Amino acid sequence: MPPLPSAEIDGSGKVYVAWQDCRFRRRCTSNDIVMTTSTNGTSWTSVVRVPIDSTTSGADHFTPGLAVDAASSGSTARLALTYYYYPSASCSASTCQLRVGYVSSNNGGSTWTAPTQLGSTMNVSWLPNTTQGRMFGDYISTSFVAGTPMPFFCAGTAPVGSTFNVRLTTATGLSAAAAGSAAASSAGARGASDNPNSPNAGDGGASAGHHR
Repeated sequence: MPPLPSAEIDGSGKVYVAWQDCRFRRRCTSNDIVMTTSTNGTSWTSVVRVPIDSTTSGADHFTPGLAVDAASSGSTARLALTYYYYPSASCSASTCQLRVGYVSSNNGGSTWTAPTQLGSTMNVSWLPNTTQGRMFGDYISTSFVAGTPMPFFCAGTAPVGSTFNVRLTTATGLSAAAAGSAAASSAGARGASDNPNSPNAGDGGASAGHHR
């Protein structure tokens, strides 16, 4: 399956689309969140990597929820990005730690803030099992409410018996007003990665079995 994109529009009508992609990672071993924009829906900018960490970090980022403040636009557009990630893409079903991260930009995605972890780390075994592995679904979204970014994402704790404790939650006190120092870039891309072998390709899976 192709990755699930997240799309938003700023105050001028510019479209922003983000998704998970492994083109910036050597041998496509893990995913970054990448983004492109368009002012007419026909011509799109080069795909850039959201610089959450280095391309050698070993982390795997997937299933983004992008928000753009409709009261902003162009070079001062405020963006907020929530995403799931594994600190190590090489984890197994018994060792994978699922986390939720957040970054923001106040200049249309040119630079981004350092990442913030939202909520607690989740063990994959806390998530419901399916024929395709453990799943958190594709439940994630970010919206601006009166200028404040509000992410919604799955949070889980250990099951009680056979009853799972997975719920939708949010985080407060976030901002997209600060200037980030990590620059987005298209350098180092190795070609489009609509690749069925790319990690976590295109679904709401959290199973380590989706890594290969």
